[in-house]
Amino acid sequence: MWENLDVTLKKAGQDQLKKKPAQDELGFGKHFTDHMFLMKWDKQNGWHDAEICPYHQFQVDPAAMVFHYGQAIFEGMKAYKGEDGQIFLFRPKDNFERMNVSATRLCMPRLPVDKVFKALKALVYLEREWVPSGDGATLYIRPTMIAMEPTLGVKPSSLYYFYIIMSPVGAYYPEGFNPTKIYITDKYVRAVEGGVGNVKTAGNYAASLLASQEAKDAGYTQVLWLDACERKYIEEVGTSNIFFRIKDTVITPPLHGSILGGITRDSVIKLVNHWDISIEERKISIDEVVSASQDGSLQEVFGTGTAAVISPVGELFYKGEKYIINNGQTGALSHRLFEELQGIQYGRKEDPFKWTLRVG
Repeated sequence: MWENLDVTLKKAGQDQLKKKPAQDELGFGKHFTDHMFLMKWDKQNGWHDAEICPYHQFQVDPAAMVFHYGQAIFEGMKAYKGEDGQIFLFRPKDNFERMNVSATRLCMPRLPVDKVFKALKALVYLEREWVPSGDGATLYIRPTMIAMEPTLGVKPSSLYYFYIIMSPVGAYYPEGFNPTKIYITDKYVRAVEGGVGNVKTAGNYAASLLASQEAKDAGYTQVLWLDACERKYIEEVGTSNIFFRIKDTVITPPLHGSILGGITRDSVIKLVNHWDISIEERKISIDEVVSASQDGSLQEVFGTGTAAVISPVGELFYKGEKYIINNGQTGALSHRLFEELQGIQYGRKEDPFKWTLRVG
């Protein structure tokens, strides 16, 4: 059925167009573009009614299965405006392929990646004036799939909506590329092997909210999760994957079923290998990190994700103790990775991996 999927265009009328926010008022996820992409799926027709249309609200039945049984998945990516005004996407097909992994795990229909990618390019081109041009500012893109069948009963839905909305966002570091403080919890767990920790589903984020709030109340930016069985091995931060540089070797936890395979994580691994820096994907315990901090061999800690790209860590808090990383300063590798990835994403640097795709 995918071969017959056509995308229609319904442009917003003049009375539907929104005033674009000022550069210093962007924030994150506060403003949305004039148009969105929407298509529907059911057992009889497969994916159908694909359209780029004015941004609008849905009329959703109170019994829609997304509310009751949590069939909701999403992705996050960005569009970047280069110095010459050209717009770039960064590894968008990889995001859609990852979304298909999530869909399979939650018994949801897979996306026709090539067709959805073409629709995304058309949507971004239509909304190109919404892509901010300030330093570090981007157009955030949120593809989402939800179960819409109005039925009570634990089973896969027979009706789904897939849509893409977009939001101009400001620089993640408006006050500079400064290290964050991370709270390590052994009280709560996020995911287990065999569960859904390795897919981007809404429930994972709901499960993280209480620990995240407690961390913020204690003055910390994010939570670093340990494994659910032994509460010993490091997994990931709430919004990013995590890397440690110990004795000139970069270490990151392996993807063994409870960690989301981040696109930025994969990009960092490829860049570090490209630079001939030693890197290992292996289990790393919190005790190993604490020991490395105490003997001075822990050189850097940084997170990776779409929103921040690279997020240097200046302090870890675990069991009542604070561990300062690199004197609370951004490490050399963290800074190099941030500059390299941003350069590629904005079209300023050579892209040896062919990650960036032009729009238009």
